[in-house]
Amino acid sequence: MLKQIIETKKEEVKKLVLPEIQNVPKKSFYKALAAPRREVALIAEVKKASPSKGVIQPNFHPLQVASQYDKAGADAISVLTDEQYFQGSTDYLTLIKKNIERPVLRKDFIIDSRQIEESVRIGADAILLIGEALEPTQLQEFYEEAQEKGMDCLVEVHSTKTLEGILRLFQPNIVGVNNRDLHTFQTTIQQTIDIAKSIPSGSLLVSESGINHHRDIVRVKEAGAGAILVGESLMRKENQVEAVFELFGESTYADS
Repeated sequence: MLKQIIETKKEEVKKLVLPEIQNVPKKSFYKALAAPRREVALIAEVKKASPSKGVIQPNFHPLQVASQYDKAGADAISVLTDEQYFQGSTDYLTLIKKNIERPVLRKDFIIDSRQIEESVRIGADAILLIGEALEPTQLQEFYEEAQEKGMDCLVEVHSTKTLEGILRLFQPNIVGVNNRDLHTFQTTIQQTIDIAKSIPSGSLLVSESGINHHRDIVRVKEAGAGAILVGESLMRKENQVEAVFELFGESTYADS
């Protein structure tokens, strides 16, 4: 699946037309995760569909979802911008960035420098860089370019081997462990527990995917995670505010 998505992305990049620059103030994605509102920071994901699960939220209104995440106290918002496989849009990210006072992560498959410039222009505060989709040297170049343009990077890995290849070149300040295998799309939070042992101190660990219950949060926190990225389990609920509080084992929430 990852290989297929990357091939599609290569064709999309050939036709990429850079949008107008959106004049929106940048917010620090890293600082938001480093000072969480709860036991771990929550990156709440705005996600309509996925290749493995199909449409997750048929009644999809991206700004409404992001507003509920904001109300629930999410530390940052992740927005899927891939159109073909996730039914996302760069327009969703810009809309949310203009209306929500949280750092916004662009969740996509970045394989070309022009996508980094595009990310700046649509208002992203951070971008995802996938270790399994990029050679370590190219990932480092993209990381440095993004930082020069004022964006943070969530460097994602799915294996210790991929992580070690990156660490031989540099140490990212945010490392995400994708609990979903991008080749098979099977998910287990054991990935975070196993890989966390190889992540050096000084890198903030994000556990991504497969976080469905408070006990999952407890497990990844014990393994060293300082943040979690959650999409599907929140998007399947009608009320994302209640979904967030339920995920953290909180029975009530304030209306203000």
